Amino acid sequence: MTFLRKLPALAALPAVALAALPVWAQETAAAATEAAAEAPAFAGAVETAFIFNTLLFLIGGFLVFWMAAGFAMLEAGLVRSKNVTMQLTKNIALFSIAGIMYWAIGYNLMYPGDGWTISGYVGTLFSPKDIGGDPDLATGYSAGSDFFFQLMFCATTASIVSGTLAERIKLWPFLIFTVILTAFIYPIEASWQWGGGWLKEAGFSDFAGSTLVHAAGGFAALAGAVILGPRMGKFGKDGRVHPMPGSNLALATLGTFILWLGWFGFNGASQLAMGTAADANAISVIFANTNMAAASGAVAALILTQVLYKKIDLTMVLNGALAGLVSITAGPLDPTLFGALWIGAVGGIIVVFAVPFLDKLKIDDVVGAIPVHLMAGFWGTMAVPFYTADASFAMQFIGFAAIGIFVTVVSAVVWLILKATMGLRPSQEDEMAGLDKAELGLEAYPEFVKG
Repeated sequence: MTFLRKLPALAALPAVALAALPVWAQETAAAATEAAAEAPAFAGAVETAFIFNTLLFLIGGFLVFWMAAGFAMLEAGLVRSKNVTMQLTKNIALFSIAGIMYWAIGYNLMYPGDGWTISGYVGTLFSPKDIGGDPDLATGYSAGSDFFFQLMFCATTASIVSGTLAERIKLWPFLIFTVILTAFIYPIEASWQWGGGWLKEAGFSDFAGSTLVHAAGGFAALAGAVILGPRMGKFGKDGRVHPMPGSNLALATLGTFILWLGWFGFNGASQLAMGTAADANAISVIFANTNMAAASGAVAALILTQVLYKKIDLTMVLNGALAGLVSITAGPLDPTLFGALWIGAVGGIIVVFAVPFLDKLKIDDVVGAIPVHLMAGFWGTMAVPFYTADASFAMQFIGFAAIGIFVTVVSAVVWLILKATMGLRPSQEDEMAGLDKAELGLEAYPEFVKG
């Protein structure tokens, strides 16, 4: 070790002095000189990669944040005018709650490192995330950017639940469920894959969250919808389904485009690196595949509704695009553009058939979140092995089923406790009048009054 410490001094010797040294010492000095020359370049490359990776997380994070606006606009457009303010309130509240709970509990529960409470299954409990201190170049990205990016996925999971249960759930029970979902349910099931848990070890593959985010939100929404029941008047005693059109399809369309835009950050930044040419190329492929899947999902729903109903249903087309996006999310890097096209198109077809299927089961999903996020999420998860060599259909199914059982059971228990203690539904009079007036005392469109 004493000799190794003298290598910089050897490298600094003048040429005349070096010539007087033995051959082995001259060779050692030459190697030291080469290493000294390369060290600044290596350090610069590491720092540059750190900067680009951090930038990717931050850009991806604020694009996924913009999806919160997309969910708010989509839901505001697909509910009746008497419930628009409630949906907007729920969306800004759930995002804010997620921001606090994911910091206080969720992040280190989801990414425990070596600090598992139950190895591979439950991470570190009640350990707020710390993003302070000097940058650690060895990690490849800043702690703050990683926390910010991962938080957006947590909030997205909660947004999925909001739309399904619209127009007949009280505000505070929903927000309490959001606390449990963002602090515990989502971080635990996501840790099984992205935190290096048992699903990761078993070979399950979910690149950006068709199962971990979208299907998980869909399972939580499904449990709530079954326990909560349908809106008053949605299903007649004779089995007929009574349509309840949304208040503003312009807002719903705007929300869909916002979600489409945000999805580039959702999938693209899930590459988790932009410090090399290979990573930058992969991100561009992910962007292109993501866009192709959304486009084909929309077109498939457009054509299919024309064939089945003789008229195009805009709400189906919007949800077809979203289903295409969900379908490609589990594996957006490996497919060809044609692969992304047919994967997304199947997602759009699923939505068209799943919406009336839920109606037959008398499950009231106001915005179609269960077909889009749960059913298309299942399809996207199962489609991964078509293009990803290390994935297997059996493990994809096992992973999806495990997360589905966990999220559904825990969500159902929470919903039932809330129902028994504080109640989930407003009174019939309040539901008829609309939750905007009954719970908030505000109307989204106060000038539109009955004449």
